[in-house]
Formats: sequence, structure tokens, C-alpha cells
Amino acid sequence: MDDTQQEKSPWRRNLIVLWGCTFIAGIAFSEIMPFMSLYVSELGHFTKAEVSFYSGLVYAATFLVTAIVSPLWGTLADRKGRKIMLIRASFGMAVAMFLMGLVSNVWQLLALRALQGLFSGFISNAQALIATQTPRDHSGQALGTLVTGSTSGMLMGPIIGGALAEVFSIRDTFFITAALLALAGVLSATLVKEYFTPVKRSNQSGKSGIGGLLAQFKSPRLIMVLLLSTMFVQLGNTSIAPIISLYVKQLMGNQGPIALVAGIIAALPGISNILAAPRLGAYGDSRGSGRVLMAGYLFAMLMYIPQGLVTSIWVLGFLRLMIGISDGALFPTIQTLLTKNSPISATSAIFSWNQSFQALGNMFGSLLGGSLAGLFGYNTVFISTACLLALNFLMLWFVEPSLRFKFNKAAK
Repeated sequence: MDDTQQEKSPWRRNLIVLWGCTFIAGIAFSEIMPFMSLYVSELGHFTKAEVSFYSGLVYAATFLVTAIVSPLWGTLADRKGRKIMLIRASFGMAVAMFLMGLVSNVWQLLALRALQGLFSGFISNAQALIATQTPRDHSGQALGTLVTGSTSGMLMGPIIGGALAEVFSIRDTFFITAALLALAGVLSATLVKEYFTPVKRSNQSGKSGIGGLLAQFKSPRLIMVLLLSTMFVQLGNTSIAPIISLYVKQLMGNQGPIALVAGIIAALPGISNILAAPRLGAYGDSRGSGRVLMAGYLFAMLMYIPQGLVTSIWVLGFLRLMIGISDGALFPTIQTLLTKNSPISATSAIFSWNQSFQALGNMFGSLLGGSLAGLFGYNTVFISTACLLALNFLMLWFVEPSLRFKFNKAAK
């Protein structure tokens, strides 16, 4: 689809519909996480250590399978269309989620979490559809807006899930989550319009895997660096997630409404992300996405380091709020640069690979955060995250000079 066709396409309506669908999907993905370990403990007579071990397996299973299958789904999306992938992902995950509410042992739950990963790809295909249907001079703002849908859904999900589990039961919450995913599928099927031209096999590289994919790009090195950046940023964010409530507990001296405060602290980055991402995307469209990306890394480093040194819960809250701004600069801008430097024929494939690298970041981040906190204390996790982002910044700066140019000259 050329720029004239993109301008005439209903991309604004698609953006509104898919914002709502990714909001629903964000809630569905996150609302079961607060009580997953509790659900595991109900499925057998386990020791505390066994519950932690099995909970880790259940949590990681989805991300592992997602990392493996996402590129396959992306290649299929480039041949069959992104809308059909939205329908496939939403209804497939709805079935997996419904069955999770019926399991009788932890191994069944583990298998269904893997099945959920097999049907993954709703958000990445929503991003790919918006990227391919939106005029490129609006893509930064559109993708920045879209990411706030899943972010705000994931922000509200744990609160909604906890309330549902209290009012109904944990098993009932899985059934409600399945209904939400089915609703996202119905909305995608009936309201999203896609003008899609299939990618012929003859137009694609004969090579398979990411090597064959990169052969389609003018700057394969840039694409590879951006994919690795997705993994680094997600790794840093995820390494914080397992320990943030424990860090809050330490700062509060194990007194007061710790759970409530921890929930608020955990939600603050999402709030600022919702406000910042569309504005930063629009700024990147007009002044240069490279500038936004590199400045986002510098800002994130400055915000992460003091988080490991604070003694006040109020200061931690402010710094976590600021992290949402850096996330609004990093994640959508990486996706925007992938879009602007990708042929239309490979958009779904590259977004699926991006999802694979994000899933790997989730896996490695959880392992890194828990290990560092156990060996050296919570403070080390924040400082190590800043060091990882510094390494990522230097990789972008020296390995891909085009981004350095964009940062200096405000090129797009």
C-alpha cells in the first residue's frame, strides 16, 4: 500500500478500534498474574519452595513458546493478512484461558500456559496492522497512541483481576478473562478494515529464519540492533517487576499499607507512559525518531540509578513515574524505526520477531532480577538495569551511526 492509499484507508478508525482491543487484551493478560502463584498452590500439596518453582515454570512457559513461534506467525501474517492473525490470536488464547479454569493439576496448567504462548501475537499484529495501514508521517504518533492501549490495560488488569478473584473465585476469573479475549476477537473481526496485498513467496528471500528476513532490508544492521534493543529494554523493565513490592516493603520498614503502596508504585510508570507516548511519537514524526530514542535512553539511565539509592518511598514514587516517560520514548520509537525502515511486505514478520525478542527479555529479566536481588540486594537490580541500558545506548551509538546522525541532526 502506497502513501496515497494509506491516507485514504480507515487507519484512524482502525486505531480507535485496536486501541480498545489492545486495552481489553492488556487487561486479560495481566489480571491473572497477581494470583497465579496462589492458583498453583491450590493444585497440589506443595512446599513453599515448590510453589515458587512451579510458579516460575508456569510464568515462563508462555514467554518461551511465544519467543519460538512469533516469527512463524509473522511470516504467515505477511502472506494471509494481519486481521486474520488478530482473530486467530484472540480466540485461540480465549480457549486456552477458559481451559485454565478447569485444570486439576499444575502440569495441565503448565501445558495450557504454553498453549497460550502458541496463540500469542495479538498486540504485535495490531501494531503491524496499524504500521502498514497508517501513512508513515503519522506512524510514530499512531504507534505511540496504540501502545497506551495495552499499557493502560495491563495497568488496570491486576486491580480488576484481584477484585474479580475476591468477588467470585480464581477459577471464575479465568472464564471472565476468556470472555474478554473473545470480545477482542469479535471487535477485530467486525470493525477492523484491512486493505491487504499478500506477499508472494517469490518476492521473499530463499533463506529461512531471521537471516532470510534481514536480507529484505536496506539496513539489516539497523534492524538487528533495534531488535536487540527491544530485548534489552524489556529485560531491564522485567528485572524490576519481581522485586518492586519487596523493595517498597523495605523502604516502609515493614509497616503500613504495604500492598496498597506497592500497587500504586507499580502503576505509576503506566500512568506517565499513557500521557507521554503519543506526544513523544508525534515529536519523533516531526523532529526525528532517532532523537527521541537516544534521549530516552539517557533519561532512563538518569532515573534508574537513584532508584537503587533512595531512602524515601515518595522519591521512589517520583522516579518510577519518570520511568514511564522513558518507556514512552523507547518502546514505541523502536517500533516506529522498525516500521520506517521495513518494506511493507516484511512488516508483520519484523513485528513478530520484535515480539520474540521482547519475550526473551521477559524471561531473562525475571531470572536476572531475582538472582541479583537474592545475591546482592534490591538496590543492585536498579543499578544493573541502568548499566544494561547504558550498554544498549553505546551499542546503538557506535554500531549504528545512522541513529547517531538522527540524534544530532533530528533526521527521521
